[in-house]
Amino acid sequence: MADSPADLAAPGVETPADSTAPGVGTPADSPARFVETPGSGEVAGGREDAVWRMRGAPLIAAPGPGPLSGHTIAVKDLYAVAGFAIGAGVRDYPGDPEPEHATAVAALLAAGADITGIAHTDEFAYSITGSNGTYGMPVNPAVRQRIPGGSSSGSAVAVARGEATIGLGTDTAGSIRVPAAYQGLWGIRTTHGRISTRGQLPLAQSFDTVGWMTRDPQTLAAVSNCLLPPDTVSTHGAATAGNDHAGDVAKNAANPVAADRIDESTTVTVDLGAEFETASDAVTAEPPRLVVDTGLCEVADPPLAAAVRIAADTLNAAPVALEADLESWFMAFRTVQAYEAWRNHGPWITAHPGALTPEVAQRFAYAATITPAAADRSRRLLEAAASHLRSALTGRILLLPSTATFPPLRTANPAELEAGRTRTLHLTCLASLAGMPAVTFPLAGTDGLPMGLCLIGAPGTDQALIRAAHAAADRLG
Repeated sequence: MADSPADLAAPGVETPADSTAPGVGTPADSPARFVETPGSGEVAGGREDAVWRMRGAPLIAAPGPGPLSGHTIAVKDLYAVAGFAIGAGVRDYPGDPEPEHATAVAALLAAGADITGIAHTDEFAYSITGSNGTYGMPVNPAVRQRIPGGSSSGSAVAVARGEATIGLGTDTAGSIRVPAAYQGLWGIRTTHGRISTRGQLPLAQSFDTVGWMTRDPQTLAAVSNCLLPPDTVSTHGAATAGNDHAGDVAKNAANPVAADRIDESTTVTVDLGAEFETASDAVTAEPPRLVVDTGLCEVADPPLAAAVRIAADTLNAAPVALEADLESWFMAFRTVQAYEAWRNHGPWITAHPGALTPEVAQRFAYAATITPAAADRSRRLLEAAASHLRSALTGRILLLPSTATFPPLRTANPAELEAGRTRTLHLTCLASLAGMPAVTFPLAGTDGLPMGLCLIGAPGTDQALIRAAHAAADRLG
């Protein structure tokens, strides 16, 4: 990763890499075709176009044909793209160009997809609103006067606008699920550790995952076939080792820079320290049962909760009571996430006062107050919560509202945005703290406002979860 940030030449503009470098730029016999995205136009106080940090035609072409030929990728500005520095949504952050692609980026290119460009993210991905104080807030194509959701906002809007077919993002606390739900897209947060995060700038390694958004389930599944190993779950519902490269949480937190470049041979552990089961565990033969906890649904606004209950009835989902201690679990999740975020980025932020906008700076200021003892206490609580959820959802798929609110207005005041964000995080943190995969897909909303239905499954069941979501969407019409 770029750990010696230098000055950026100009917003949204970079010098293209040498086109003769392997896997970088356009073919050597054609000129590089880079496009600076305009920043003109206003929508409710935001720039009309705040999607792309760098865009090409393509920015990087696939090295050859493959199962994803014809598809195009908007890469969230947290992934290493060879020849370009990682920006992380922060103007002063980019340093030296990355020498090689992140694992997920390289895999998509090898599968035949072209990279259209590098898309903006919320600063250090520490938000789910989709706002960036420097580059602006992208316009939500589904409802232009409402926020797009973040932190994978740029990738999501690029897909929703038809400028890419695949939005490569990350999901730590909901950064795939929220923008997908707010924009009527399909999205997946993959099982923690199932896809290597090599070359991905971390926020909180205990929860960071690779994810992507598409306009349809077929593309979502096609990407999963290229990035994910076959589904394998143990009797405890935990993913088998497979091709995981998540690494140990304690090691990651202690050495975040090294953790970002985890060796492929690292012994893999489930986030929060529980070891993966061995590959000899068989996948359960019984198909998972759809379940719904109506108490959890009530965290969402009444119209969203009602829509999920109706969907659950249509899908014959069985009622369950998960007995989730939402407030305690959320606070523990927030504490560990903040502690790791400060370990990862605190030194740079301290050395660059004023580099962040007030909203994100306030979160990092809180993160700086978390002591190791407080983080350890919260980890122990999360270990118990994760075990409880994995046990309760073995052989089951949980239905939930993807977000607690419809996309708020762009003109909403900060207090209103924060209140909605907090309630949404109470729902999204469940999959995150337990390392579970989650798929969101569009559900008919109220008054034309988009909303998402989320399916959460046992770790290691990512592909089955996509199939279950596709079947559910077909049945719901």
